[in-house]
Amino acid sequence: MKHILSLILGVVVLFFASCSKDFLEVKPEDRITEENFWKSQDDTYLALYGIYNTLQKPKVYGYGGGLDAATPNAFQWAHWEGMEMQVGNGSIQAGDAGIVIDRWRDCYKGINRANYFLDNVEKVQMDDALKMTMKGEAYFLRGVFYALLADSYGGVPIITKTITVEESRNLERSTATETWAQVHMDYDKAEELLPITAPLMGRATKGAVYGMKMRSYLYQKNWEKVIEYANKVIGMGIYDLFPSYHGLFQVANENNKEVLFDVQFMSGPFSQGSIFDRYWQPQNLKYGIIGSNSVVPIQNLVDAYETLDGTPLDPNHPYDNRDPRLDFTVLRPGAYFQGQLYPDEIKNHTGQKVGFAIRKYTIEDQQVIASQSPLNFIVLRFADVLLTKAEALIEGPNKNITEAINLINKVRNGRNDVKLPDLASGLSLLQAREKLRKERRVEFAMEGLYWSDIRRWEIGMEIYPIAVKGRNGELVDTKFANGYSLNKNQLLPIPDSEISLNPKLKQNPGY
Repeated sequence: MKHILSLILGVVVLFFASCSKDFLEVKPEDRITEENFWKSQDDTYLALYGIYNTLQKPKVYGYGGGLDAATPNAFQWAHWEGMEMQVGNGSIQAGDAGIVIDRWRDCYKGINRANYFLDNVEKVQMDDALKMTMKGEAYFLRGVFYALLADSYGGVPIITKTITVEESRNLERSTATETWAQVHMDYDKAEELLPITAPLMGRATKGAVYGMKMRSYLYQKNWEKVIEYANKVIGMGIYDLFPSYHGLFQVANENNKEVLFDVQFMSGPFSQGSIFDRYWQPQNLKYGIIGSNSVVPIQNLVDAYETLDGTPLDPNHPYDNRDPRLDFTVLRPGAYFQGQLYPDEIKNHTGQKVGFAIRKYTIEDQQVIASQSPLNFIVLRFADVLLTKAEALIEGPNKNITEAINLINKVRNGRNDVKLPDLASGLSLLQAREKLRKERRVEFAMEGLYWSDIRRWEIGMEIYPIAVKGRNGELVDTKFANGYSLNKNQLLPIPDSEISLNPKLKQNPGY
């Protein structure tokens, strides 16, 4: 089923690439144009899947956990690929390329496609129930794009209909509160319209809306709403932890019961695979040189994984007796990948500098076509629902530390391959908060969530600066060498290129 959706995604680019004014004036009858579109149900599918296609963009979700390079979890060597390293060490500028401009541009591309769909879908005669479902998906996806923008830039221009280029150059930024309100308006409409089960694997469901709405409330610290929507997900009774943490990120287990919302990928001629092989996969001469590992875990993350019995690490055997999620996430010295010893037989460019590679979101049992990894990227999973509810129970007005610890313990030992000791009951608020934050970090390491967590917890001033050491102890980089600023570093800058087109866009503080 995933392949059907991905094949269609590969075709929709032809439509969106062809919609230029000059081209439309020719009125050809053998290709898609504005004047021969919106005539059939098939046209609505093309337009809808064009919105989904935007999720694959690298600075939307297509770079996977590469955003962890903006945190103490990881280091990015090929920084020109996305500039996450500069975000993570405090040197990012408004004129930089990569995530600064690409996240803005591609989220608005998705918003424009959603607006185009919603403005035109009523032109097509089709089953009303099916149309309502598709409209619900468009609202949901528009909410996802606005949520990414609000989290990354703060308040942004809100556009809810198709506009002209001239109109776009006169838009002003809404406040962050207004932008989050738009997110919730879109999610509210999606919640009304979407079914519990998707008509095709990979499309949005009511559970996805509940979960993403929960996350948006988490980022706003609206704890009562967080619990309300976490309970809605849990109450559906269809989601649970997948029995294997390692298996959760394998192709054979995609779309399992832990996944609420993911981005679908596949290898093949339509270029709908992800770039995980290029950026995650280490180089294996058995299969030829595949990837570079431009983003890799660093020692600071490795140190966050506890021992199974709480005893100090053995410096002579530092990887023994550790939380199993360490080896399921990080490829470390002395471990094997595809039957070869790391870092002696199997290598990776960035890991040769800092000593580690990534195992999560890699494929060990088959050769991967360059830049065509078939692995889906999980945007939201059930473990996040449990830990998000636990955080709300710790931080919210109606505190329940005991229930929060029970939820954390379920994540710690609710799988067949991850069995950690229960956290003790009777923890204080500060102790519970510390345990929750550490659990989120290791559970979702290299999944792109920690950057948002650091900023919403406002702990940058506490944890930075952080030295990135090389394999032999040499200094490779320092994250926020001059300290972290809550005035500046909480948000990305508005791209200079956008301000040059529209001077009404005001820059974020500090840039």
